[in-house]
Amino acid sequence: MRFIDAERIYTVTELTRTVKALLEENFGHVWVCGEVSNCKLHGSGHVYCTLKDDQSQISIVFFRSDASRLKFRLEDGLQVNIAGRLTVYEKRGNYQLVAVTAEPVGYGALQLAFEQLKKRLGEEGLFDETHKKPLPRFPQRIGVVTSPTGAAIRDILNIIDRRFSTVEVILYPSAVQGEGAASEIAAGIETLDARGDCDVIIVGRGGGSLEDLWAFNEEMVARAIYACETPIVSAVGHEVDFTIADFVADVRAPTPSAAAELVVRERESVISEIAQIRDRIFRAVDSHFSELEHRLDLAISSFGFRRAPDMLVQYQQQLDDLCERVTELQQRRLGDLLIRLSTASKRLLAVRPDRTVVSLLESLSAATRMLKERMVNILAAREANLAGMAANLDSLSPLAVLARGYSITYRTSTGEILRDSATAKVGERVRVRLHKGSMGCAVETVEG
Repeated sequence: MRFIDAERIYTVTELTRTVKALLEENFGHVWVCGEVSNCKLHGSGHVYCTLKDDQSQISIVFFRSDASRLKFRLEDGLQVNIAGRLTVYEKRGNYQLVAVTAEPVGYGALQLAFEQLKKRLGEEGLFDETHKKPLPRFPQRIGVVTSPTGAAIRDILNIIDRRFSTVEVILYPSAVQGEGAASEIAAGIETLDARGDCDVIIVGRGGGSLEDLWAFNEEMVARAIYACETPIVSAVGHEVDFTIADFVADVRAPTPSAAAELVVRERESVISEIAQIRDRIFRAVDSHFSELEHRLDLAISSFGFRRAPDMLVQYQQQLDDLCERVTELQQRRLGDLLIRLSTASKRLLAVRPDRTVVSLLESLSAATRMLKERMVNILAAREANLAGMAANLDSLSPLAVLARGYSITYRTSTGEILRDSATAKVGERVRVRLHKGSMGCAVETVEG
């Protein structure tokens, strides 16, 4: 085996940089066709993926500035043509394509972006009918987001003035195509909705190519329409044109002129409709009064109505009968009560309750006297008994003994009473209790 230039030994870095220089010098910028796989959006905004065919693959990197300019999203399985600069990622030794743009195979980039966004927002529910709001029947103030110099605003103003000139129009001037148009349209929707005095908002522009209408396919516009509390009519392009704004809006109008006709009813037709309603009301009232009059005539001519006076006489007779019966019952009840009262009075006179009360008072007086005498005797007996017990207590009290000249001696230290002189010690301190008072003493001698 022979090695070319065996005298030269490369470091890995030198060899990698040499290969990188050869690739960049001989290939430069190229277009590559293949299927996207392992597509990943990095937090930095860069997009990394692999482009492959049935036999080989190459690494692709879209840096953030180039990735943000793509009209569609790179997704796995998508066939694309990618343009970029062929180079080597030195850290890993891999050759890769630093892409600057891409085009879908068999699809326009804008059309593919439209289909991708439509599918994604549809899955989120932004097109659901449950979120659609009805248009007001008689709007007083209409907000319009469009170009102030385009044909759309002129058509809208002309039709509104012709159909109902008293309706007020508030224009939010906005670019409707080109760089920054989508953000201006979204800002216009949010501003008019925040005012709170618009009954409906028209968002739109005249016809144009897919590129011209692209601002109304931007996600920020779709989300601004979805978040709007005021009913929105989308009026973009011609009748054959459809945008993402049309699917999200509460109502789609094929043109700006049609939008004006949708939100503002023709004055003459409103007046005609009011007149028809008025006529129907008058006819209904006349019919109702006629029916009531007919029913009244039937009632007056009926047998029951003609018998009313006769029935009134009968009711008066029944009332008289009832009054007589009530009077009779009252008199009978009063007689029974008088008899019962007479009987009770006779029984009360026979009992003479006044005599009973006098007898009871005399018995009470005698019992009171007896109670007082018994209480006096009991108190005297108790006092005599108490005096005897006091005399016995005095005779047993040690104080009475002391009164006859005796005393009680006890140790000062412990309070113990001395009953035997043998228990005392010479010099010990003692206290002698007399009949009146006590004395502190010291033991000088002890005699048995």
